[in-house]
Amino acid sequence: MKICVISFDFWGYDEHIVDTLCNKGIDAHHIKMSSVTHSNFSERATNAVSKIFLNKNLKTEKRLKYVLDSLEKLGCQDQILVLNPDTFDLSTLEQIRKYSHRLITYLYDSLDRMPVEKEKLNLFDKIFSFDIADTQKYGFEKLTNYIYLPYIKNEDQNPQMDVFYITSYDNKRVFFIKLLAKKLSKLNVKFQIMVIGKKGWANQIKNIFIKIPEHLHIIFSIKKIPHAKLPSYYKNAKTLLDLTRENQYGLSFRVFEALSLEKKIITDNEFIKSYDFYNPNNILVLNETCSNLEKSFFELPYEKVPEDIYYNYTLDNWTDRVFELKKN
Repeated sequence: MKICVISFDFWGYDEHIVDTLCNKGIDAHHIKMSSVTHSNFSERATNAVSKIFLNKNLKTEKRLKYVLDSLEKLGCQDQILVLNPDTFDLSTLEQIRKYSHRLITYLYDSLDRMPVEKEKLNLFDKIFSFDIADTQKYGFEKLTNYIYLPYIKNEDQNPQMDVFYITSYDNKRVFFIKLLAKKLSKLNVKFQIMVIGKKGWANQIKNIFIKIPEHLHIIFSIKKIPHAKLPSYYKNAKTLLDLTRENQYGLSFRVFEALSLEKKIITDNEFIKSYDFYNPNNILVLNETCSNLEKSFFELPYEKVPEDIYYNYTLDNWTDRVFELKKN
C-alpha cells in the first residue's frame, strides 16, 4: 500500500505519522511544505516586493509547486492525507485529488480559527476534526490528536519543576498566564513558562528590568525551541500546563504528551472532562480566576491511565483508524 502525507508541519508532529506507517510495512512518504524556504536574500527581497505590490506570495507558490512536483515523482497513491487544507488553494487540491482514489483530511484547528472553503472540503472523501464544536456543526468525524512520544513511567523520572508550559504567543494565553503566575507564586510552586513568538519582544525587554524570583520563571523569546528537545523539558516537570486559544475546543498535543510521560495536566479546556481518560486527580480544569488551584493538586500522586484507554490515543491506533488499516 502507498500512502502520502502532505502538510506544512511547522512543529514536526506529522513526520511521526509517516514513521508509524513505515513501521507497519507501508510505503509511506511525507511531503513537508515547510522544508521549502527562500534560497537566498534575493529571493526574500523579491517575495517581499511581490507581496506588497502584487499581493502575491511567491514562497507560497513555490511550496505548492513543490507538492505537485513531489507527487508527480511518487506517482499514484492508494491514500493521501492532507493536513489542514487551509494552506492550499483550490486548484492545487484538485490536482492532488487526481493522484489518489481516497483523499482525506484532518483538521487540527477549528474552522473558526482557520476557515476552509466548502469547495475545498467537498474534494475530500473523509474529513476528521479534533474540534468538538466543528464535528457537531458540520458532521465531521471526531478524532483527537495522538500520542507520539514513547511511554515512560512516572516513577522512572526525576522532575525538578512542578509546572512547565511552552506556547506560541497569543494575547488570550498571555493574559491568563500572568494571572496564573501570581497564583502559582503564592502557592510557592516551582514553574517555568516559555512564550515563543515575534510579538513577545516587548515583554522580553520588560523582563530585563524586572527582578524575577528563582521560583518564578517566565521566558518570552522569539527563538523557536527544536521539537526534538521538548521532551527533555516535559520530563523535568510534574505537571504540564495547557491553555486554549480563542475558539478552540479540541485537545492540543500537550495533553497527549502528558499522557505518554504520566504527567498531570492543568488546563482551561472544560471539554477535557468528557474524555474517558479524565481523572480529577490527574487533571485540573481551571476556572476564570484560578481560585480552584490548590497546593494539594501537586502533592497527590499521579494515578495511571488504564492500558486499553491509553492505547486508544496512540499513533498506532490513530493510523489504523484514519487509513482504515484494520477492518472489523
